Amino acid sequence: MGGLFSKKEPAKSQVTEQDKAVLSLKTQRDRLKQYQKQIHGKLDKDRAAAKELLKKGKRERAKLLLKKKHYLEGLLEKTDTQLDNLEQMVQNIEFAQIEIKVAEGLKQGNDSLKELHKFMSLEDVERIMDETQDAVEYQREIDDLLSGGLTQEDEEDVQRELEEMLGTSSELPEVPSVEPAAISGDLGLPDVPTKDPSAAEKASDRSAELVAA
Repeated sequence: MGGLFSKKEPAKSQVTEQDKAVLSLKTQRDRLKQYQKQIHGKLDKDRAAAKELLKKGKRERAKLLLKKKHYLEGLLEKTDTQLDNLEQMVQNIEFAQIEIKVAEGLKQGNDSLKELHKFMSLEDVERIMDETQDAVEYQREIDDLLSGGLTQEDEEDVQRELEEMLGTSSELPEVPSVEPAAISGDLGLPDVPTKDPSAAEKASDRSAELVAA
């Protein structure tokens, strides 16, 4: 039960100090832009008021408003410079954050490569490549043999080895080239009897008994 009502630990904030700095710079930028709008509004009003004062012959007051107008224009130029500086600073921080993420990604990639390299060293790769090359060359030799790519000397060696395995081919009997049916009449073999031999013997014995009687 205690686990059900226990307080969960608050999630750690993912906002970095750089993020806070960027937010602060952007806030200042927005304030400067709002300040510029106010200055533009005052400039328009002062210009219109100066024209009215000149029409009324109040030259000194019109001149005073024009001085104020030039002062505000100077402030406007300064705010433009400050805005440029703020924008540049924001871009530099954001780009630096991107560079850090890229560097972290490269570091993780290098660490992964190092872990993979532990499973196979350079010597293992060289050994596998050598074994592969040997297998390819061996297969090429087999292909050459099967395709008839033997020299005369190789043919003689193969024939000699074959004769040794068979005991020499000269000792083997020659195989007749005539069909058995064609030579059966020339062998002088007796004809196959058509009667039962036991019946003939019984008849011969019967004849001998009659003669003796």
